[in-house]
Amino acid sequence: MQILEQTKKIYKQLLWTWNPGSDKEAGDAIVKNVMLHWFPNKVSKGSLSWMYSMYLGTISFVLFMILVGTGLVLMFLYVPSVERAYSSVKDIEFVVSFGWLLRSMHRISAHLMVAVVFLHMVRVFLTGAYKNGKAVGSNRPLNWIIGISMLLLTLLLSFTGYLLPWDQLAYWAITVGTNIASSAPLVGEQIRFFLLGGNYIDQNALIRFYVLHVFFLPVLVLLLFLWHMWRIRKDGGLAVVDNEALTQKPEKVEPVKTKTYSLLGITNGTSVHVQNTMVNEEINSVPSIPNLTRRIWLVTLGTFLVVLVLSFIFTAPLEEPANPTVTPNPAKAPWYFLWLQEIVTDTTLNLGFYTINGALIGGIILPTLLIALAVWWPYRDPSGINAVGVWLAPERKKQNYVFIGICVVIIIFTIIGTFLRGPYWNFYLPWEAWPTMPVKY
Repeated sequence: MQILEQTKKIYKQLLWTWNPGSDKEAGDAIVKNVMLHWFPNKVSKGSLSWMYSMYLGTISFVLFMILVGTGLVLMFLYVPSVERAYSSVKDIEFVVSFGWLLRSMHRISAHLMVAVVFLHMVRVFLTGAYKNGKAVGSNRPLNWIIGISMLLLTLLLSFTGYLLPWDQLAYWAITVGTNIASSAPLVGEQIRFFLLGGNYIDQNALIRFYVLHVFFLPVLVLLLFLWHMWRIRKDGGLAVVDNEALTQKPEKVEPVKTKTYSLLGITNGTSVHVQNTMVNEEINSVPSIPNLTRRIWLVTLGTFLVVLVLSFIFTAPLEEPANPTVTPNPAKAPWYFLWLQEIVTDTTLNLGFYTINGALIGGIILPTLLIALAVWWPYRDPSGINAVGVWLAPERKKQNYVFIGICVVIIIFTIIGTFLRGPYWNFYLPWEAWPTMPVKY
């Protein structure tokens, strides 16, 4: 009996911060547990809502941590050389115990992270969460730009990992992607040379992509994530808090007649007081521990379970070893760049002796304009403070229509490039068979 009591006491000492027994302990947990410093003492009920944020930011971070965990194990098994890269991946797939599962989880997490980070950006826009509220010192437009930077780094992180298996799918996807990048005016060839470490996809390209993929890009993503989280705290929490503050009726504070002491003597009048216009903490807020942490654990476990199940259903492909002399038809970029490849095709026009460069228009100019528009938008958004933190606010109807239209076009072009483009990039409906094409040498 005494041993049981002693065990309970030790358990309480170790884990009380994750399961506090009172509001006071919940507040103390924030101060005394370094991992819980991420969270405020109390969080509004609106911020906890599943339907507001959909926890897309949390899911993105969980996917990133799955990538880090599986990637660290794969680093012990993968050899970044053109002679051994393919065979090492093949060993992971067919020789190493559960190596196929690790590789599948890594690949599925990478694809899901691209999609979820994109959806997170969509959620932020449609809720007007990139606009400042009433919190002093908030700078949500800056955090929106940080989020855009993380989306671009996520794309690069996935793109650099695409080459590592050194099979035909990887080799020619990178070929298409870097050829699009080379169409940038003035600096296009330099960008391609920097990415590949030369003029061809060989050992220099593989080692550069490997180092970028396993070190530089993950470190940058992690640093931006820390900055992103810090800015959320500085901005007063999620934008829904600002909306709650506006809809909350301020507490009435009765003036109290007092005597005020000053250097000039005693004066009569009312005391200085502040009318509370923020959310009533007693009614609309709950302790972060364990209310918020419990939901984060649920999201974490759910995300891990989804990745695990999908890894059993969709195993990572491995085609023939990379062969620069054998060109697949069609050669496609990674799926998240297929919308650009589709636009490149649609904007390449032959006008007599002059050819309009579709790679320049669809691969460089258009993406640059979209990024510039996304950065500029928060600073020119005319909607008022009542639209901050509100899903599809009527005041932002036109803006939301434009943004949704752009997203729908990107998704449609991605679907067309993935499923409806066959040999010579010709258009084929789903029920149409592709012709048998001879292999080009």
